[in-house]
Amino acid sequence: MTPYEWLAAPFVDYGFMRRALVACAAISVGSAPVGVLLVLRRMSLVGDAMAHALLPGAALGFVMAGFSLLAMSLGGFLAALAVALGAGWLTRRTAQREDASFSALYLIALASGVMLVSTQGSSVDLMHVLFGSILAVDDPALLMVATVASVSLLVLAYAYRPILAECVDPGFLRHVGGPRGPGARAHALLLVLAVANLVAGFAALGTLMAVGLMMLPATAARFWVARVGPQMLAAGVIAMLSGVLGLLISFHTQQPSGPAIVLVAGGLYALSLICGSREGLVWQALRHQRNQEA
Repeated sequence: MTPYEWLAAPFVDYGFMRRALVACAAISVGSAPVGVLLVLRRMSLVGDAMAHALLPGAALGFVMAGFSLLAMSLGGFLAALAVALGAGWLTRRTAQREDASFSALYLIALASGVMLVSTQGSSVDLMHVLFGSILAVDDPALLMVATVASVSLLVLAYAYRPILAECVDPGFLRHVGGPRGPGARAHALLLVLAVANLVAGFAALGTLMAVGLMMLPATAARFWVARVGPQMLAAGVIAMLSGVLGLLISFHTQQPSGPAIVLVAGGLYALSLICGSREGLVWQALRHQRNQEA
């Protein structure tokens, strides 16, 4: 098989591959910067919790309207937003930490969603909701993904400084503005952006795969660059590369596309962990060796 047949022919010859590529590009552009901010805010696992929290809303939309993108996406958005706001309320009103609040609420939400789909549908329906299929993305889903990515970039451009300040030192903004000051608003805005991008990713990849393309490139980018802006750019490039390679592997091996994309992102994370120019394992070993020789 020639390089053209392996790398380019699937996108040239098949429309569904081109549509999947555009969807991956949009998800990468919107999700990667949000993932970098979540990592900076030490909320990486919160992204996973919110991805799972989508399930009961998506399941309720499925039970009421079948495989309706609007119903499932709206239900998923409201469910995840309710978990995020509920966890924030519990953190402010009780002595419980935010991560513990998220863990408790997302587990309840996940179990409720699985129960809803299992009761009203089949195991095939449950697998479709959980894992999706980016190769079957249609015009409404593509439009939604592109819209969410565009709005996310505009919101980040407008509110970049307060969101970044809240991620770097949330205690300072809370001390200056109080519990309902600019820090709280910036934190809520970050959660809304995360939920919106997870819903967009859910439309193409499913609930369990969407968080992978948000968080893995963001964590990998930290091994290459230190500043937040370049990290966002690097995370977007890693996410896009994961999408392209994952689609090609899925096409040529006849394996599910969502897991293939996330596994490629995981491989790029492992590569960054080992070879990254900023605190990668190889560079740490070389630095340690130079220090010993000196």
